[in-house]
Amino acid sequence: MRSTRDRIRHAISFELIGLALITPLGSFAFGMPAADIGVVGIGSATIATGWNYLYNLGFDHLMQRLTGSTQKNTAIRVAHAVLFELGLLIALLPLIAWYLGVSLVHALTMDVSFAAFYVVYAFVFNWAYDRIFPLPEWQRQTEAA
Repeated sequence: MRSTRDRIRHAISFELIGLALITPLGSFAFGMPAADIGVVGIGSATIATGWNYLYNLGFDHLMQRLTGSTQKNTAIRVAHAVLFELGLLIALLPLIAWYLGVSLVHALTMDVSFAAFYVVYAFVFNWAYDRIFPLPEWQRQTEAA
């Protein structure tokens, strides 16, 4: 299982890289000032950072309890990313609508677009993170197989 320090590194790096990507993309896609998208992005990233830590901790504990390991195959990685984004989407929708002064439907369109980006991003980021920072237990499991 990952340490608290590793989980904090994971959550912060995930959000900083994501923010650097989504601000210009969101500004371009929705024709809004980058500053507005940036504020929404920073607020969302702050909320998402806490959610990321709690969600991944809970997900890993559940995996450990159900399977005896935290190693994820492709199907589990897809489910992991989709469930993460669904929870975040529910939390962020009213905040986006309020801050940008847009309807809930418009905010939903924006939020779903951001979530679609982040599902792909989360999948790629988490896979890369696990390759760059593998857990020693995974190496032992691979050698035993």
